[in-house]
Amino acid sequence: YSRKIILHGNLELLTIQVSEEDIQKYKQYILKKTKLTEDQFNVIYGKLQSRLTLLDDGIIKTKMNDAKKIMDSIDKDDTPFIAAALATKSAIWSDDKHFEKQNKIKVWKTNDLIKFLQK
Repeated sequence: YSRKIILHGNLELLTIQVSEEDIQKYKQYILKKTKLTEDQFNVIYGKLQSRLTLLDDGIIKTKMNDAKKIMDSIDKDDTPFIAAALATKSAIWSDDKHFEKQNKIKVWKTNDLIKFLQK
């Protein structure tokens, strides 16, 4: 389902540097979980990168203090994502349960986003 969302033409997908680092960190886990070859992964990852807009760290920093108040007590690793959402007035697409513990930013779970896009 994630691939359908990523390739959906009507969505603007924003990301931050941290998420790209996570992808590389968890690449072997992703390969095992998806049963993709490294070549297949690289093709899909290339398509993903072409669909994503990487936000400048300066944009994220403008909302980091607000984001810390919202997310640091829940999961500090997710605070930059909250800051990015605040700075761009965007929702977050994630199945990470930590985001459900805050109520300032709309969070789309994959299944809910798929249903919404199919309307």
